[in-house]
Amino acid sequence: MRALVHSLGGDVATVSLGNSFRSDQAVAATSGQERFIHLAGVNRGSDLDVQSGNITMAQQAAATLRWASAPPAHVVFANSSQAGNGSVYGTAKAEASGILRNAAEEVGATFTDITLPNLFGEHGKPFYNSVVATFCHLLQSRGRPEIKEDRELNLLHAQAAADLLLGRLPLDQLNGHTTRISVSELLARLQELSVIYGSGDVPPLATDFELDLFNTYRSFRIGDELPFTLQRRADARGSFFEVCKSHGGSGQTSFSTTAPGVTRGDHYHRRKVERFVVLSGEAEIAMRRLFSNQVLRFKVSGDSPVAIDMPTFWTHNILNTGDRELYTLFWTNDIFDASNPDTTAEKV
Repeated sequence: MRALVHSLGGDVATVSLGNSFRSDQAVAATSGQERFIHLAGVNRGSDLDVQSGNITMAQQAAATLRWASAPPAHVVFANSSQAGNGSVYGTAKAEASGILRNAAEEVGATFTDITLPNLFGEHGKPFYNSVVATFCHLLQSRGRPEIKEDRELNLLHAQAAADLLLGRLPLDQLNGHTTRISVSELLARLQELSVIYGSGDVPPLATDFELDLFNTYRSFRIGDELPFTLQRRADARGSFFEVCKSHGGSGQTSFSTTAPGVTRGDHYHRRKVERFVVLSGEAEIAMRRLFSNQVLRFKVSGDSPVAIDMPTFWTHNILNTGDRELYTLFWTNDIFDASNPDTTAEKV
C-alpha cells in the first residue's frame, strides 16, 4: 500500500492501534486525509486475544474518525473472507466491520467493506503471512516444503489488493485478479520456478499470476546470492557469454554507455523484472529497499561479468567507478510503455 501511494507521488500517514494507540497522534494523522484504510487485525493467539484485539482496534479506529476535525471522505475496511463464518476470528472481523461502518455513517463518510482472499507478495513473512511466503523461503534456503493439507487456495497479489483498497481497481474486478490453485499445484509451480531461476534463467511470465509469483520468489533471493555468475567463452576472436534466457517470452534488451563518475538509475519498480550486466568497465550497483536504510552494494566488472536482477520495491542505480566509459546491458521482461512505465524516481 505504502509503495503504491509513493509511486503515485503521495504519502501515507499511519495510525498505530492496540497497545500503541495514542488518540492525539491518531487524530492528527487522520484529519484532512482523503481515505482512511483499516488494515489492522489479530488472527493468532487465544480466542480472547483474537476477539478483543480485533474489536478494540476497530473501536480505536472508529473513535479516531469521530474525533477528527476533518474526517476522511472514504473509510475502507480490509476484511477477511472468514468474516461471519462462525469462528472466533470470523465473528470478530464481522463485528469490527459493523463498528467502522457506524462510525463512517456518523461522520458522513462513504464506507467500503472489501473482503480479501488469501494474500501473497514480496517480502512476506514465512510461517505467518501465507503458504506462498513459507514455500518461497524454504525453496530458496534449500529447505523441504511439506504439504499438511492439500486444499484449494484463492490467491490475490498484495499489489492488486492495494489497488482495490485505494480505489484504483473496481471491486467488481476482484475475481478477475484472483487465482484458484491447490497447495500441491502451487508448490509444484514454485519448485519449477526455483529450478529455472536457480540456473539464472527467467521462467515463463505469460500471466499476471506467474509474474507476481516470480517476483514474490525473487524477494527471498536478496544479498550475496543476488548476482548470477555468467559463463564466459573466449578465444582469439574475443569473448561470448549468454546474458538472459527467458522461457516463453522475449521482453526488451537495452544498452547504455556511462561516462566515468556518472550514476544512472535511482528508481524502483513495482512489478517489472530488470537485469543488469556490465559488459565493459568498472561499476558499483547499489540498491535500497523502499522505506528502509538497508543498502546493498555490488562491485562489478566487464572482466568478470555477472547478472544482477533488480528486486521489486528496491530503488537502484549504477555508478561508473572506472576511468573509462562503462558499457551496460539491460533486459526487462516487458516492452517499455511510456503511459505505464512502472518506474518511479527515488534516490538510493
